[in-house]
Amino acid sequence: MDTNFGSLTSFSAQALSEHSLEEEVLSRYAKGAKEVEAGLCCPAAHYDSKFLKVLPNEILQTDYGCGDPSRFVNTGETVVDLGSGSGKVCYILAQKVGPYGRVIGVDFNPAMLALARKHRAAISDKLGYDNVRFVRARIQDMALDLDTAESWLREHPVDTADRWLALEAHCAHLRQSAPAVPDEAADLVVSNCVLNLVKPEDKHDLFDEIFRVLKRGGRAVISDIVCDEDPTPNMLNDPGLWSGCISGAFREDSLVDRFAQAGFYGVEILQRQSNPWQVIDGIEFRAMTIRAYKGKEGPCLERRQAVVYKGPFSRIHDDDGHVFLRGKRAAVCDKTFHILTNPQGPYAGMFEAIPPHMEVSLGDALPFDCSHGSLRDPRETKGKDFRETSLQVPGTSPCQPGKCC
Repeated sequence: MDTNFGSLTSFSAQALSEHSLEEEVLSRYAKGAKEVEAGLCCPAAHYDSKFLKVLPNEILQTDYGCGDPSRFVNTGETVVDLGSGSGKVCYILAQKVGPYGRVIGVDFNPAMLALARKHRAAISDKLGYDNVRFVRARIQDMALDLDTAESWLREHPVDTADRWLALEAHCAHLRQSAPAVPDEAADLVVSNCVLNLVKPEDKHDLFDEIFRVLKRGGRAVISDIVCDEDPTPNMLNDPGLWSGCISGAFREDSLVDRFAQAGFYGVEILQRQSNPWQVIDGIEFRAMTIRAYKGKEGPCLERRQAVVYKGPFSRIHDDDGHVFLRGKRAAVCDKTFHILTNPQGPYAGMFEAIPPHMEVSLGDALPFDCSHGSLRDPRETKGKDFRETSLQVPGTSPCQPGKCC
């Protein structure tokens, strides 16, 4: 998180008071980069020790989080870590993605970034490759590289309205010409107990940014603190509780909804702490890890495909209003067909794919209305003139030799 309010961020369009909640968060995490601050978050899950051997104690002791989203990365992927702090998760990810993967740590606290960058060369030497970089940016505005913007600001100090407008124009130019994290840069976005530190008025932009930097088909795995009821007004006005991951916690159902509202699909709770980490005024606060996928945007095209939901529930429906009845052929567009039947996707194994006997090319496909669910008549996939007959020859078996039907 960015603690340098004496320069670029002090000229925010919404000026912060001397004792604002954001200043409290930034100040507390700056101190946490220099000495262990046990109260910053609940204990994280245990990381695999083999990935910790290359990390110095200085990084290991100043890591704050509530989960381990690094468990869900694959070899060769590009990963963005939101609120990367001391760099612990980034360096674990670096080993998991391997030399052909990439890791981008995003933080705007100079003290934390300095600690993470300090050990980069030594860790790279131990690994035998260098696939990690750290950028200074707000996670709700990952296009703006604050180091670059601040360098410009030193040469163009803001002391008039005209110069403020010039700064705004320069920042807009940087977002377009040299984004800290470009559009569709990542296969995976992870975060470990950071989203709750973003100001309420910026949280909508935060989820849009996560969506922006993900490739189509990419996913987000977010560990964060959630609560079972909304925090009280007293909590919301307590900067200390904000920096302690309490006041900014999402209500657990709200966090799930945020991903769906931002355009993600396949949103699921991977882990939910059974016992609360803290209870304040009867409100329970606990760690939760969520996964969500990007890739349902785009036109809906009719290619005569169907899927069959296999159960165990009698019916289910998705975030886009599709209703799937157990055992019934549901008519779906081409995009939904591939999402539901992707063996690497969130619905793997839940649906049986029924493609048409005669493929409809994308060029010939007409628009498909996904606004209401409907069943697919078998003749729509087989073709109205389908009259094929296939009889089993007596004494023969359709099974392959040595295999059971």
